[in-house]
Amino acid sequence: MIDHSLVKRFRQEVGDRLAHQRRLDQANGLPAMTGEDERQFARALISQVLEEHARGEIGLGRTPPTVEEEEALAAGIHAALFGVGRLQPLLDDTQVENIDINGCDRVFVSYADGQELMHDPVADSDDELTELIQILAAYSGLSSRPFDTANPQLDLRLPDGSRLSAVMDVTVRPAVSIRRARLGKVFLSDLTGNGTISPDVARFLTAAVAARKNIMIAGSTNAGKTTLLRALANEIPPSERLITVERALELGLDQFPELHPNVVAFEQRLPNSEGQGEISMAELVRRSLRMNPSRVIVGEVLGDEIVTMLNAMTQGNDGSLSTIHANSSMEVFNRISTYALQAGERLPIDATHMLIAGAIDFVVFVEKRNDYHVGGTLRRYVSSIREVNGCDGRVLSSEVFAPGPDGAAVPHAPISCMEELAAHGYTLGGW
Repeated sequence: MIDHSLVKRFRQEVGDRLAHQRRLDQANGLPAMTGEDERQFARALISQVLEEHARGEIGLGRTPPTVEEEEALAAGIHAALFGVGRLQPLLDDTQVENIDINGCDRVFVSYADGQELMHDPVADSDDELTELIQILAAYSGLSSRPFDTANPQLDLRLPDGSRLSAVMDVTVRPAVSIRRARLGKVFLSDLTGNGTISPDVARFLTAAVAARKNIMIAGSTNAGKTTLLRALANEIPPSERLITVERALELGLDQFPELHPNVVAFEQRLPNSEGQGEISMAELVRRSLRMNPSRVIVGEVLGDEIVTMLNAMTQGNDGSLSTIHANSSMEVFNRISTYALQAGERLPIDATHMLIAGAIDFVVFVEKRNDYHVGGTLRRYVSSIREVNGCDGRVLSSEVFAPGPDGAAVPHAPISCMEELAAHGYTLGGW
C-alpha cells in the first residue's frame, strides 16, 4: 500500500521545484520545456526528493523505504503530478468504461461487460478530491481552467483521452464523471467487429466520407458518438488538412500523424477570473474557416455555434463531421432549430430548416441499449441513417437505413445520391 500522505507531500515539493525551474528558465530567456522534457525533469526531481527522504529517515534512526516502496512512491508522485492520482489504476484498466464519483468515497465504476461496481475511495477527503481536479484543470488542455467556487463547472480531456466533467458547490459534495476513451485509434472495421455497425453500413459510411458528404452523428449520452466520429475521420485521406473545434480537446486526431499529418486542434477558451479572454465555439468555427481547412470537424454541437457550422457546410467546406445529442435521427432537426434560436442571429425555424437542408447530407443515429440485465451486454449500435432531401417549410428527409429485427440499421429506402456513392465503391442491389 502506498502512503498517500507521503505522495501528497512529495508531489507538493516536486511541483514547487518544477515551478521554480520554470521561473528561472523564463527569467534567463530560455525556451520553455516541452511536455516530455518536463516529465523527464520531474522524474529526476522525484528521485532527488525520495533520496533526501531516505537520508532523513536514516538520520532519525528509522528504516528508509525499500526499493519496491520507493518505486511505488515514485509512480504515485508522478501520477499525482501528471496523471490522475489514485484514479490512475482505473484508467489503466482497459475494461473500465465510466467512473462516477459522488464525493471522495462514493466511487462507482462501469465495465465493458455491463457490470457496475463500487470502488475504493480515490481521495482521503472531498477537499483532496477537489484539489486533484484543480491540478488536472491546470495541466490538461491548451490553457489552465479554473475549478473553484467562482467556476464550479469543469470539462476537460485527461492525458489518456478520457473525458472528465466535474461540479462543485452546486452539489452537496464534489461530483466527477469520467467517460473512458477505450478506443482511441479506431476504424470502421473495428466497429464492424464489435457489432456497432454492419458491413453494409461500414461500406456506406466509407463512401459517404470519400464523397465529402456532411454527416451529423446523433445519439444519447455515452452512446458512442465520438468513437464513431473518430472512425469516420480516420477514413479521410492523410493528404487533407483537418481543423477540429472542441469545448475540451477530446478527439485527438493530431496524436496520430501517420493517419492525419496536417491537423489543427482548436479548444474553446473560458474567461479568466475578470471575465476576460473568452473565445467561444462559434468564434473558433469562424476562425477555422480562415485556416485553409479541407474539412472542419466540430466535436460536439451544444449551442449557438450550430449556425456558424451550418454556414460553413454550405460555403464549400464539404465533408464536415459533427455530433449532437438527440433521441432519434428525426429529432436532430428540431434540436438544431432550438440551438439556432439561441444564437445571435436568432434564426427563425423556417430559415434554420432551409440552412439544414443545404448543409447536412446525412444524420447517423447511434443507439445504446441497456439489456445486460437479461444476460447480454451493453449494446451500442447504429440504428438509423437519415438522408436530407430538401426543404418545404420543414426539413424533408428519408430514412435510408432503418432499425432491423435486432434494432441494427438495415437498408430501408433508396438513396438519392447513389451515383455519387457508387463512384466511391458503394453499391446496393436493386437501388
